[in-house]
Amino acid sequence: MSQSMRNIIVAVLTFGGGTALLCILTFIHINQGSVSIPMGTIIDAILSPEDNLQHHTVRSLRMPRAVMGIIAGGALAVAGVVLQTVTKNPLSSASTLGIHSGTYFAVVFCTVFFPVALVGNGIFIAFLGGLFTFLFVFILSGGNNATPVRMVLAGMIMTFLFSSLTSVLQIFYENETAGLFLWGSGTLIQNDWSGVQFTWPFVLVGCLVIFFFSLRLDTLTLGDDVATALGQKVSNVKFVTTTAAVLLTSTTVSVVGPIGFVGLVAPHIIKLIGYRKHLPLVIASFIWGGNVLLLADILARIIDPSFAELPVGAITALIGAPWLIYLVLRMKRSGYGSENAAVMAGKSNLNMSAKVAIPALAGLIAVTIFVSLASGNYGFEPLLLWNTLFGESNDFMLGLIMDLRLPRVLVALFSGMVLAVSGLIFQGVLRNPLADPSVIGITSGAGVGALLTMYVFGVSTIWIPIGAMIGSFVFFIAVMALAIRAQFQPTILALLGIGISAFGSAIIQILVVQADMGVASALTWLSGTTYAKGWSELLNFLIWPVVILFPLLLLRIRVLDTLSLGDDTAKGLGLNVMSARFQLALIATLLAAFSVAAVGAIGFVGLIAPHAARLLVGPSNQRLLPVTIMIGGALLVIADLFSRTLLAPNEIPSGILVAIIGAPYFLWLMKKGA
Repeated sequence: MSQSMRNIIVAVLTFGGGTALLCILTFIHINQGSVSIPMGTIIDAILSPEDNLQHHTVRSLRMPRAVMGIIAGGALAVAGVVLQTVTKNPLSSASTLGIHSGTYFAVVFCTVFFPVALVGNGIFIAFLGGLFTFLFVFILSGGNNATPVRMVLAGMIMTFLFSSLTSVLQIFYENETAGLFLWGSGTLIQNDWSGVQFTWPFVLVGCLVIFFFSLRLDTLTLGDDVATALGQKVSNVKFVTTTAAVLLTSTTVSVVGPIGFVGLVAPHIIKLIGYRKHLPLVIASFIWGGNVLLLADILARIIDPSFAELPVGAITALIGAPWLIYLVLRMKRSGYGSENAAVMAGKSNLNMSAKVAIPALAGLIAVTIFVSLASGNYGFEPLLLWNTLFGESNDFMLGLIMDLRLPRVLVALFSGMVLAVSGLIFQGVLRNPLADPSVIGITSGAGVGALLTMYVFGVSTIWIPIGAMIGSFVFFIAVMALAIRAQFQPTILALLGIGISAFGSAIIQILVVQADMGVASALTWLSGTTYAKGWSELLNFLIWPVVILFPLLLLRIRVLDTLSLGDDTAKGLGLNVMSARFQLALIATLLAAFSVAAVGAIGFVGLIAPHAARLLVGPSNQRLLPVTIMIGGALLVIADLFSRTLLAPNEIPSGILVAIIGAPYFLWLMKKGA
């Protein structure tokens, strides 16, 4: 068979087959609903409509949703093509670069504070939020010198930051943001044609601009220097096409919410087929983007036959997260994995002795605990606390302190300690300075296990830690298997962790919707909180890891120092490297699981505490362990104090405060290794 004949067959399958599949999926999609409508009736309703209930159902409810899925999926796929070309990053899409989180935050922020600005479905606000986020990520990751790894990591940072800020708004302004939770997870629900009528002109304009610049985008793939030598104004091409891509993204977000991974999956399907020229690539990506999103919506309604509406964004994440992992592993073979996004802070900047650091941190913790015990809705009352504990008897205040404030602050202290040690172990075992139970997906695995235990199996709360441990262990096995495939390359592991976390978060979103949890309570738990935590959480979940696992780790802490020398040296010193890694990582996983069972999914403590400890006392793990424990405890105790007092009597979940601190720290850590 000649090459020209092969090209014709590929083109027929790509464009003709893709269009045929799109038609088939559209008919399947339209036929889904609480009432089944015969195929002949659907065709009659489309071609020769009559004034009856079935035809109105097809034309006014089901067809708009299907058409919206095609338009949104196609727009996101085309945006992904442009972003991947402009950034020279095969992992770029609106979701991996944080554009979705930026648009979502902008819309939620204006919904709460400037609702008058939300004209036209809030597209202008969404557009500005998306464009600002892209520019911020692009600049933070190095601009034209950015590498794929750094750009996706910067996108992850912005996603963490905006997601935390969005959660704060949704928790405190639940009435104003009512209905935005499902939309924020991505949904194709349409009650009429208004969404389609609003969207298609913007999508058409964006696609026409990209069509017009398709030949110039082809030139960009040769490199900026070559494109400039060929007469292209590279900066103009990048600005115009990126603006068009953000317009496509913000338009879809303003109507159907942030639906992730379509812009990653669809373009790569076409590239794997062999297309590189942008004109056919954009057209084919539009068709297959529609296929991906329609298929995801069909699967969502198959998974939930009650039609209670699973967020289609969660289904695309279930599809896209494994795809991201696949692309990252392919990227490793192309050499990107050799880049270090950050370095271990191996040298002590402050050169402090552990004998000084530990008492200083203990003093900080003691002062914070005192302030926390003395703080309430009426402000800071140290004299009342002192008199209650050591002076006049005040049964009410004594009960308030001993039954509410003290156990809560101890839960925060022990949780912080446990998470910090978990992060220290993961960083040493995986040789990954960006490792943290939340970053590499262990925390989301524990959250999946805990939610399955609570809301699917409906067992007693005493089994929640068991469920969290099982979930975290399953995700831990996945992380270790991928770590071996990635040869423990730090930045590749960080990217793989994004995929694993996205997969777990998608399952959590589905469980939250299925369990019909209140939006505020769901967001609070998912963000991690010490609110209303008491003696039961402390005694059931947090005492045991400290009493049992910490001593075990103390006996094995020298192994981390040996592993830091490299596998060959460690083997030469007689260490069974794989066995040691597995044992230590298992301890870290159990620690993370106990913490999730107690306070939910609090992230970044395991990232910040070990690095802060290295800055204080240097790289030796024997000195690091006690200092990391103290910093982790202090960090979460301080976060708990601020969560109660910053907006009293309202509370900010502690996990959100830590994330707001941790996201900039993560960025600093990444730039430090530049």
